[in-house]
Amino acid sequence: MDGTNDASTSSKLHTRLRLWEFPDRYIFEPIDGLADLYLSVNRASGTMNLVEELPSRGSSTNPKVQTVYGVIGVLKLAAGSYFLVITDRDCVGSYLGHAVFKVTGLRILQCNNALSTSAEQKKMEAQFSQLLDAAEKTIGLYFSYDVNLTLTAQRLYDLGDEFKSLPLWRQGFQNIHAEVGSEKVNVTLIARRCTRRIGTRMWRRGADPEGYAANFVESEQIMQSKGFTASYVQVRGSMPFLWEQIVDLTYKPRFDIVRQEEAPHILERHFHDLQKKYGAVLAVDLVNTGGGEGRLRERYAKSIEPILSEDVRYVHFDFHRICGHVHFERLSQLYEQIKDYLKKHRYLLINDKGEKIEEQTGTVRTNCIDCLDRTNVTQSMIGRKILESQLQRIGVLGANDTISNHPAFDANYKILWANHGDAISIQYSGTPALKGDFVRYGKRTTQGILNDLRNALGRYYLNNFVDGTKQDAMDLLQGHYMTSVSRDMAVPSKAGLLESYASFRLAFALVLGAVMFMVMSLRQARNDSRHLLLSLLWAGLCIGITYFVRANGRTFTNRPRFFQSRH
Repeated sequence: MDGTNDASTSSKLHTRLRLWEFPDRYIFEPIDGLADLYLSVNRASGTMNLVEELPSRGSSTNPKVQTVYGVIGVLKLAAGSYFLVITDRDCVGSYLGHAVFKVTGLRILQCNNALSTSAEQKKMEAQFSQLLDAAEKTIGLYFSYDVNLTLTAQRLYDLGDEFKSLPLWRQGFQNIHAEVGSEKVNVTLIARRCTRRIGTRMWRRGADPEGYAANFVESEQIMQSKGFTASYVQVRGSMPFLWEQIVDLTYKPRFDIVRQEEAPHILERHFHDLQKKYGAVLAVDLVNTGGGEGRLRERYAKSIEPILSEDVRYVHFDFHRICGHVHFERLSQLYEQIKDYLKKHRYLLINDKGEKIEEQTGTVRTNCIDCLDRTNVTQSMIGRKILESQLQRIGVLGANDTISNHPAFDANYKILWANHGDAISIQYSGTPALKGDFVRYGKRTTQGILNDLRNALGRYYLNNFVDGTKQDAMDLLQGHYMTSVSRDMAVPSKAGLLESYASFRLAFALVLGAVMFMVMSLRQARNDSRHLLLSLLWAGLCIGITYFVRANGRTFTNRPRFFQSRH
């Protein structure tokens, strides 16, 4: 697979462009020597056309000039068009012999100069700009100019060369180069996030009515050594039926199962789609047996029963009860339950002649509640077992040899999976993955537990007070508003007086003010009974405000403003 045929020069993407900003248009000039035409974009309407030369520049015309590295896409709203361009990039490795880049700088070019605006429409436009600014800060975009990152190695092999040269985007990419004995080994991890139900941790749970699951990510582990290329694909995703967990200022909001009677049909759609893509599916469910998670587990297990077969299996493994917070080595109990399935459905293996000698015929679908922390620990264990099997097959490892017997490679491999989990977690929750110290070092550490506490508190804050805006930004970039957002829309307003002014800052200021006045009164209470009465009054007011904010928790959180739930 290293011998991928290059696309012809005329079909290659331009790797560097000079952006000219004229008063009436943007001009993109290729500066890599591959073409002599320029892309012209009208700044009023967003219309595009190819031109043969730059506009004349007089003494009064002094356009800004900037180097960009590609155009991500065009967001077309009735409010105008917005071009997203790459202003900076880092080369982070290679995929099947082709360079892979991470986006480190984005810029949004507005094309709506000619549209007249009212005050209300300008307010709407300002809100769109805020969303686009939030989207611009989203990290984790990777791309290649030369190879299609969206397809697995097995799919690329089956489709042929014409599909290999489609350079498209992915969410995560990490790789390592190491030596095992006298052999060089290259291992790559690619995360491919499904865009059908993309979003943030608390605003995207479960599946939609079409069976698309939240936080659904395909993780492909690719190994190259001795001329061989091996690949293994596993997936993660939220439990595939209608359920939600709306933030309300509590640390762990309650789980609500929506339209329970539809769960079996939605779950069947989801697994039917997985079977078409991957063949057999083993569903590994890591949630707790009791409590709110237990209710979800019961619904999952009951809904999947009608479709269980040789090709669709379900295994429940109570991660927290069995492994606790430190004994993750007990995942070996899970491996004993699934190892026969892994051996039966194998992995992709291509020899040094480019011939496919093994094929993956089934995948493992892992979930916990967030599909982040417990899931990543479990997937890293599965990935390790598969990699050991592949390296033994091609003779890099002996029959009874393991990765842990090679400390340098073992350490790099753990870091590879830890970084993989962090990248997925940051996109969905806003923080690195919990339990990352075990994945990174093979054991729980005091520093790792403290990091988990900090990240858990960070998730609480982000989920309650930031992610609503981030959710709107993600939906905007995915084109969910292409037919609904226009300058003729009324500015979205919250229903009712309370929702118009409710915010965390206001609630915090009221409670803090009441506490301050209570303390001031208490300091004077020993000399004046009136101050004692006042301190009790302020204490009551403080408790009352706190209770009121708690009772109306959903109102005081940062919620998506445009999204209409498909539940």
